[in-house]
Amino acid sequence: MLQSRVEEGIVWLEKARGSNPASPYPHSWLASAYGLQGDLRRATAELAEANRLLGGKGFSSILYMRAGYWGVPKIRALFEDTYFAGLRKAGMPEE
Repeated sequence: MLQSRVEEGIVWLEKARGSNPASPYPHSWLASAYGLQGDLRRATAELAEANRLLGGKGFSSILYMRAGYWGVPKIRALFEDTYFAGLRKAGMPEE
């Protein structure tokens, strides 16, 4: 997904979600991917499920997510352009 191959990413993320439906991370990535595609119904549903699985503590805002380690500046920029951009479209607030 970080390489902007969103459709291909969705296929793999759906497999990951199916393999481990209790993990919030495939749901958050799917929220981002669906957001980038403009499928806001699915994006918001996946983001809500990710939040539910983490007890509402993990995916609260872009600011909170940015506090994590996202690698070197070049990789961080890829996250900004894809993952965080998709999460914004899925409805995740900035703060």
